[in-house]
Amino acid sequence: MAINVTKNNFKQEVLDSPVPVLVDFWASWCGPCRMIAPIIDELSREVTNAKICKVNVDEEPELAQQFGVMSIPTLAVFSNGQLVNKAVGARPKNDILNLLSM
Repeated sequence: MAINVTKNNFKQEVLDSPVPVLVDFWASWCGPCRMIAPIIDELSREVTNAKICKVNVDEEPELAQQFGVMSIPTLAVFSNGQLVNKAVGARPKNDILNLLSM
């Protein structure tokens, strides 16, 4: 299961992570977010060289604003505390995996 991230644990789970982190910015009312949710959960079980996290933009608007999330789903990849890759919209599994392989 993907790790739910809030402003309280974002630094610990994402910015200070020793491995790359894929963050799914989503909301419960978002159709495309619901479409990729099973893929995100699948990746959280399969990917061993990265961490998979989720941020609910309705509950964490500050994080969404901080990282320029204007549309959801937004998939953001962080490495060594830096945003290194970003994609907006629903994507197939292979595209999401490609985001992680920088």
